[in-house]
Amino acid sequence: TCIGYISRAMLKFVILAVTICSLSAYPSFRNKIPNGHKVPSPCNQELWEGVGHMNIHGGGNRNPFGRAFDAAGKTWTKELCSEDSDSDGVTNGAELGDPDCKWLPGSTPTGPANSHPGICEPTTSEHCKERNSWLECAAKRGHF
Repeated sequence: TCIGYISRAMLKFVILAVTICSLSAYPSFRNKIPNGHKVPSPCNQELWEGVGHMNIHGGGNRNPFGRAFDAAGKTWTKELCSEDSDSDGVTNGAELGDPDCKWLPGSTPTGPANSHPGICEPTTSEHCKERNSWLECAAKRGHF
């Protein structure tokens, strides 16, 4: 019937609208951390777009940095900068090019992002293998 068709069409529209809103909101978080658009993937030569997520493109479960960023109110703070979210011995700030924790949104970081603050590196070390049990790139892509 016509009403059934309209109901299905409206449901599809609502699902599409919610999906688009969800996808467009999260990339803005990358503007809230130093070098947020330039975080390297430890898996390959790509950039890790979903910096706070286990998925390289974002969405889904958060990695240790994503959980810490959320706990910090989704704000780059001196405390978040000084933390070592991924337990690899390097602070989040040093990994993201803000070793002195002085970066402010909109400014240029002191240096480049040289590693990922949510993925323990080097990924092949015994210490990091345990912490990165969720990371699948090495096994599936064979880059390590």
